[in-house]
Order: sequence, then structure tokens, then C-alpha cells
Amino acid sequence: MPSKEFRVASELEKTEVIETARKIVKEGLGPICDNCIGRQFAKISSGVSNAKRGQILKEALRTKWDLGEEIELQGKCWVCNGLFENLDEWVLKALEALEEYEFDSFLVGTKVSGMLLENEELIWEIAGASYAEPLKAELNREIGKRIERETGKTVDFERPDLVVLLDLWTEKVELQVNSVFIYGRYRKFERGIPQTRWLCRECRGRGCEKCNYTGKMYQESVEELISGSILAEFKGEYMVLHGCGREDIDARMLGSGRPFVGEIKERRRRKVDLRMLEDKVKEENAGKLEVTGLQYVKREMVAQIKNAKADKTYRVGVGIKPNVPEKDLENALDKLTGAVIEQRTPTRVLHRRADMVRRRKVHSAKLISFDESVFFMEIRCDGGLYIKELVSGDGGRTKPNLSELLGTEVEAEVKELDVMDVCYI
Repeated sequence: MPSKEFRVASELEKTEVIETARKIVKEGLGPICDNCIGRQFAKISSGVSNAKRGQILKEALRTKWDLGEEIELQGKCWVCNGLFENLDEWVLKALEALEEYEFDSFLVGTKVSGMLLENEELIWEIAGASYAEPLKAELNREIGKRIERETGKTVDFERPDLVVLLDLWTEKVELQVNSVFIYGRYRKFERGIPQTRWLCRECRGRGCEKCNYTGKMYQESVEELISGSILAEFKGEYMVLHGCGREDIDARMLGSGRPFVGEIKERRRRKVDLRMLEDKVKEENAGKLEVTGLQYVKREMVAQIKNAKADKTYRVGVGIKPNVPEKDLENALDKLTGAVIEQRTPTRVLHRRADMVRRRKVHSAKLISFDESVFFMEIRCDGGLYIKELVSGDGGRTKPNLSELLGTEVEAEVKELDVMDVCYI
């Protein structure tokens, strides 16, 4: 059985291929390296490198047309400008850039300079591009193979941990580090803490007298508290918290906690003991916050969390004026149970939400404790239902509502609000 190289040589030594190779040598702008001439015929044969293809073609040209002198011209390849003679230099630059990073997989990419693009277009004008492979495709592959050998890591075209970017303009190596994603649930025990960083409305984060030059409406957030505890462990630049909905600033998040995905950006470490992180968050934020059930997930989990249909359970402390009998209250809650609520965007969030009518269902509403002026109830409902307006009515923008079910003269107002469960599907 003929060897692989013999088969490739037979394919490359066909008359039309040799004629094209001769045209490249004769009409080119100078010497051409084995890689660059071989790359023009990459799709004709498989199983050998472009450099080997080039060697075979040059030998065939010497044999058939005695073009040795023209092929052996000294100097850099006019197509790649000697790039393929200096692959080891690029590998060393890449390895230096990778030293501080933990990764299991990678991919190599290239920013090709304008000169090389022009040279590639010119050789394609001479030879045609039907059988050619782009220069950067070969460069990515050859550098990738060398990095694999040096690091023991693997090339991954689908989900690399990071991308090694060869910038031929600046002759530098850049890294594009893919984020680490961690799923979990957070419990917030203290009121007055927003879910994410809230920029000052006056200065939009620049810093002013109103925000005490912090740029923020609130000095801390769930996002900042969690990231403050775990970011250093990943040696990351910053963290983005993607929550399954959000609670009001003055509401606690209790019970099973709210699902979230933490996205760690520009991290240098990839794997950290998540049980240790749970303990650290709890210890450093005692009385304010804790996280549970941390696990590594893929990027798709962010969309799953954001788009989840999540039923919510609330414990609501309500103040009522004037006093109403307990029986009237129980009757009103019975009417809310199973009701479909038509809720126009509440007045308090009109500045950041579209003015529209949303329909949400109350699955259950039951009394927990009763006092003539204050009572506590438990509401289980569709996600997206504004509980404060379900109680007050918001001037008729929410119907039905608890206030009107208790009577036209009764005013009901939420005094305390706790989220007890977020059950997403």
C-alpha cells in the first residue's frame, strides 16, 4: 500500500497543480516559504502539513523545470514575511501570557496585519483561492499544536476557557479569558440592600455631594457583598450578578433564597472550592447575607435564570385603617386566592418600566397572624406581581386589590415584606 506522502505527492504532481505552483514562483514578489506555497493547495490533499506540501511541490518543480535557482532565492518569504520561520517566538510569547492563568482548554486566534492581507490577496490573484487555506487558519493551528505540546492543555473550538490572540499588527499576544459562571441561591437578612450596584441618580456614578462622592445610591449591594468575598479567590477583575428576578430594596430574601448566577470576569483562577466560598461569604457578611448550593454552570444558565417562570411566596406585614374584623380579612383573602390580577405598571417604577397592563395569578392568600391594626399574611403568586400594589391598589392601577376587597373606606399598606421562596421552572 503506498505511503501517505507518496499519495500526496502523486496528487500534487499533476500537471495543472505543477503549472499553478510554477506560476506562483515565477510571478511572485520574491522567495516563498514551504508553508505559503503548500497552503495554496491545502484542499487538494490531506494528511500532511502545508510545509510538507511545499517541499513536495518545490522538488517537483526542480525536477521538471530546473527552477532550483529561483526557488532557492535567499530572504524572507514575500507572502508571510518570514512569519512561519518564527513560530517558536510566538509560542514563547503565548506561554508567558498564559503563566498566571488556570485553564484546561484554549483556542488560538489571529489579528492579521494589513500587509499580510494584501500579500494573501495577491497570491490568490496569481494562483486562485479554490484550493487555498487562509494564512491565519494555518497559523492558529500550528501555534495551537505547539501550545498543546508545551502545556498539556487541549484546543477546544466550541467552549475554550480562554483564547490566545496573536496580534500581528503589534506583535503582541493578548488573552480573551472566558468567564466562570457559578449558580447558587442567596439569602438577604437585612433590609435596605439592593440586589445590584445602584448608581446615584444625580451624578450617574461620577460622584457628587448627594451620594457623598461614592457614585452610588446605596453603599452596598448583594452583588458587591458576594463579589467582595469571592472575587479575590478567582483573581478576577469583577463579578456580575444575574438574578432570577429581584426583591425590593426594603424586602428581605429569606426561606430557600433567590437563584442567581455569578459571572466572574477576567479571572486568573478557574477552579475554587465552592463550599469554602459559601463559608467565606457567610462569615464576612454575618447577619446580612449568605449563599448556598454553589455549583459551576455553563453560560446558558444565565438565560435560563433570566427567562425562568418563577412562582414567589411572600410573607407580608400589612397595616390597615380603620380597623377591620378578622372575618372580613379572611373573606378578602379568600377572594384573592385564585384571582387573576390586572396590574398596570406601578407608579413607583414608571421611571424604569414600560407602562403596560400585566396579568398575574394569586395562587393562595392566607392569614398568618391578626391584630386589629396590623396583620401578617402569606401570598403565593406568579412571578412579576407587585405585592405592595396588590395590597394598596395603587390608585386603581391594580385590580382586584386587598384595599377595595376590604371596603372602599379601608386603606391597606405594606409595612414589612419578606420573600420566602422563589420556585423557578
